[in-house]
Amino acid sequence: MFNAIVVGADGSETARRAVEAATRLAQNFGATLHIVSAYDAKSFEAPGSSEFQALTNESDVEALLQSLSFISKGEAVTTEVHSRKGNPADALLDVAERVGADLVVVGNRGMKGVRRVLGSVPNSVAHGAQCSVLIVDTVSE
Repeated sequence: MFNAIVVGADGSETARRAVEAATRLAQNFGATLHIVSAYDAKSFEAPGSSEFQALTNESDVEALLQSLSFISKGEAVTTEVHSRKGNPADALLDVAERVGADLVVVGNRGMKGVRRVLGSVPNSVAHGAQCSVLIVDTVSE
């Protein structure tokens, strides 16, 4: 059913949970997993939130992606990593289109409160993807 799965990660624990969920799906379907992260993104983080790790340069993103790829590679999932400069939602949508993704997986962080009103990655991806989107509950785990 799924041959190419794209998942976004920003260095947070909730993003790691999204990668773990996407890994399980890729393993079950024999799909290639594409892990995507963006840097220099202009984003708004709600006051008091300390979990988000701002990724400001390509080397930080590359290190993060290599670390996260161990999750999927450890489960024998074919994995490719993609770093992009710019907005995280745009990066996910760009990679999903480029690789012909059947599914995009994102965590639900940012789906409530002020970020929901101002725009969130899950919201943007859900409205812009040309394939199925799975929004994983990573906040309440």
